[in-house]
Amino acid sequence: MIATTPEPPYYAVIFTSLRSEVDAGYAEMAERMLALAAEQPGFLGVESAREGVGITVSYWRDPEAIRAWKANLEHREAQRLGHHQWYRHFRVRVARVEREYGI
Repeated sequence: MIATTPEPPYYAVIFTSLRSEVDAGYAEMAERMLALAAEQPGFLGVESAREGVGITVSYWRDPEAIRAWKANLEHREAQRLGHHQWYRHFRVRVARVEREYGI
């Protein structure tokens, strides 16, 4: 599903990853993080795909909303588990969306 976002500017957090062999608890945590993110002030939407490399893009109103999400205690625990169990490699990029178009 493609996220419905407001008129720019807004922000995108792009999370790319390569999974480890560990699956225990991953699907449940991913589902919980999507639900929790959706409850956060400033959250605008999310898009995700995985075929080899996983890419999740979450959209946010402003940098403050992104910082608050990063600092969320439950999200921090998911990050810790991800670093130690679920990901072999990951990268987070934050970008300001200046323009968008589509059909």
